[in-house]
Amino acid sequence: MLETQAKYNIGQVVRHRKHPFRGVVFDIDAEFSNSEEWYEAIPEEARPLKDQPFYHLLAENDQTYYVAYVSEQNLVPDDTGEPVTHPDLPELFGEFDNGHYPLEYQLN
Repeated sequence: MLETQAKYNIGQVVRHRKHPFRGVVFDIDAEFSNSEEWYEAIPEEARPLKDQPFYHLLAENDQTYYVAYVSEQNLVPDDTGEPVTHPDLPELFGEFDNGHYPLEYQLN
């Protein structure tokens, strides 16, 4: 049986360690659970290990909003205290409070 402890929580604001984007965690996979095509598209020298938590984020950067799938090793906590402005946030979460969004929609 796979036992994994996720470092980040649903509703937590995080940022990417290398790329200029941040987002809100809305789902967590205990280990890699995306397509092989997606994984192979990552340059080999930057490819994360598959046996770690992967996070689904409502992400934003200076230009756009999107959904990101990011390995735990590539995330750090966002300590700006600023809310994320992704337009889909109200569909899943309540109001931003102390660096966190409370889940208001039950995921499967």
